[in-house]
Amino acid sequence: MFVASADKSSTQRSLRFRSERCVLLLSFVLPLTACHDRPDPNTVVIDIESSPTNLDIRIGSDAQAEHIGALIFDSIVRKDEHYNLQPAIATAWEWRNPLTLVLHIRDGVRFHDGKLLDADDVAWSIDSMHNGAITTSKSGNFASVDHVDVADARTCIVHLKKPDASLLFNMSDELSAVVEKGAGKQMGQHPIGSGPFRFVSEEQDKEVVLERNPDYWDSAPSIPRVRFAVVPDAITRALELQKGSADAASNALTGDTVAAMANDPNLVVESKPGSIVNYMTFNATDPLLHDPRVRQAFAYAVDRPAIIQALLHGQAEVQDTLLPLGHWAAPAADDSITRYSHNVAKAAAMLEAAGYRADSNGVRIHLTLKSSTDDTMRLLATVVQQQVRAAGIELTLRQNEFGTFYSDVTKGAFQIYVLRWVGSNEDPDIFRYAYSSAMMPPKGSNRGHYSNAQVDALIAQGAAETDQGKRRETYLQLQRILANDEPTLVLWSPDNVVVHTKRLHGVVPASAGSFGWLRTATLK
Repeated sequence: MFVASADKSSTQRSLRFRSERCVLLLSFVLPLTACHDRPDPNTVVIDIESSPTNLDIRIGSDAQAEHIGALIFDSIVRKDEHYNLQPAIATAWEWRNPLTLVLHIRDGVRFHDGKLLDADDVAWSIDSMHNGAITTSKSGNFASVDHVDVADARTCIVHLKKPDASLLFNMSDELSAVVEKGAGKQMGQHPIGSGPFRFVSEEQDKEVVLERNPDYWDSAPSIPRVRFAVVPDAITRALELQKGSADAASNALTGDTVAAMANDPNLVVESKPGSIVNYMTFNATDPLLHDPRVRQAFAYAVDRPAIIQALLHGQAEVQDTLLPLGHWAAPAADDSITRYSHNVAKAAAMLEAAGYRADSNGVRIHLTLKSSTDDTMRLLATVVQQQVRAAGIELTLRQNEFGTFYSDVTKGAFQIYVLRWVGSNEDPDIFRYAYSSAMMPPKGSNRGHYSNAQVDALIAQGAAETDQGKRRETYLQLQRILANDEPTLVLWSPDNVVVHTKRLHGVVPASAGSFGWLRTATLK
């Protein structure tokens, strides 16, 4: 049971009301929209929540910019489903030493304007990320780069100031792009890449239109044209799918809506475990949370599978680490690591051992959880409040609009907060950013001010090691320590869910939530 008995019925009624309201609304409008709009036989329409900030991936860092931009631009390397790096514009690479990376550039690739892509373009693309040619929040990903030499038309040599095994990952899809030499700050207005789709037009807050690149080096897409329609309202996105005026929505519908639409005979729901991670961070300097046993007790008191089923309709996977499921550096099922299954008795015993005895009301400790006012986060916080009460934890909730909430988080003005990692957790360097004692705000995101000298040493060791097998062993050791110290309660990864009409075939959602499936999907 995941809620205290006194509050269980009201919470269940609230959850049931939200779901039934969604089903009722969609059922009501279905007869009104039964005559589907006649779709363009050559255009796939995908509804998105907002316009991309900048289609130049070197600059744009929001989800729409990176997902759409990755169709226009190629990257130096690509991530596979286990986040191993595979060839893209670079056909091969090798580390001559920890400070020298050699890239071998693919022959025969052309930009959308017909120019042949060569090593000069790759060198410019890398150097522009750190030399001031553009202004970008991603410059820190390339801070280790000193300069890039062009040995010949097919060879780049990247010289580093310090070892950085994560550099190549930062050259992968959706994190950076290969642009023409000299491309500057205006590239996002009319992007010219070498990717599977070419830019046609963009109208702010309305649409982005792309067309198939028939000369793409890695098998041209089947779909002739894609229109990304900006539809801010989630219910409207659902209705457009039902009408047939939209063909797909990717991670753009609520769990209630997806559950309701799964029964629509004209729609298909595809899902796959995602890379986004929801988590709670403890303030390790707080007097009540400084003892790891208190943090561990809290983790045992939270019933993650029950929350996933109740709030997310089962559309998420329990996580024990910040790395996505299936990641090459994540613990396997048989790896020895502390895993926090729901155990109220164990949580209470750990609090007792830490000196927190129950009062006459069964309360052992009073803590405060901060969250944003986002509906999902607010409801999550309420359910957690009820769950941990069974172990004797009295949890007060503080909820603010995101700007105020995030300001408190970065200032360390919290005991516990709930948030999510998006994208940045796909490489083990996330551990440096989140847990290194050198990365406390404003330098990084160690917002809980966690400090462990052994963790710092392993982070440095992992960053300097270019052999992936050795890196994995280092990061497994690091994750074992973090699981014992529990500076963060990792909750779950929401599934990537694509809802689409039956006109589309071969839709395979990517773990990163990208539109990569457009490369191989077909339109009937």
